[in-house]
Amino acid sequence: MTRVPSKPITAADAYPLIFAVIRRIPRGKVASYAQIAYAAGLPGRARMVGRALADAGGAGPKLPWHRVINAQGRIALPRSSEAYVEQKSRLIAEGVLFEGDRVSFTRYGWKRGSAPVLD
Repeated sequence: MTRVPSKPITAADAYPLIFAVIRRIPRGKVASYAQIAYAAGLPGRARMVGRALADAGGAGPKLPWHRVINAQGRIALPRSSEAYVEQKSRLIAEGVLFEGDRVSFTRYGWKRGSAPVLD
């Protein structure tokens, strides 16, 4: 059986899917870049999630970008950056506690089911 290659997804197609998933992360919960990619129907595209967030530049109060952290439970920004301080402050304000520089996915991880959620 021959596999037909799928059309590469563009940022214009992927970013709205990524942002829709990020908007669903509840207050006081976190998700990894890979988890967001999977939920958006883009498995294996964790880096695309990072690019989408960087390109969005925060995208205002409707995009809770601060709830996205790396798979090790750490904020992926440089510790000396203003954005790192802002992300950590926002998470703490939502009741997310840090153990050193990590967040526990067991305690604060967003559990949204196993199937991708697409609008």
